[in-house]
Amino acid sequence: MNKPLITIEYCPKCGWMLRSAYMAQELLTTFTDEIKGVTLIPSETGGTFLVSVNQAIIFDRKQEQRFPEIKELKQLVRDYVSPDKDLGHSDRK
Repeated sequence: MNKPLITIEYCPKCGWMLRSAYMAQELLTTFTDEIKGVTLIPSETGGTFLVSVNQAIIFDRKQEQRFPEIKELKQLVRDYVSPDKDLGHSDRK
């Protein structure tokens, strides 16, 4: 079975590279055995911040009108890549 690839597409002109790198680090740490990796893609479209798993968008900043909290992002990724995974303190109550 192929492990899923997470993609974070961000607006470099908005200064969102560090936010994207932090989120990538958190996802790589949390899902070490469940994912193939995290790819950061600088967008050519201003204001873009999209998180996808195998090209399926799981979070769109423009649609949500905000950035995801890291806890929320981990839950979204978990629900897609490993629904039975316990996220410990980051899990829903």
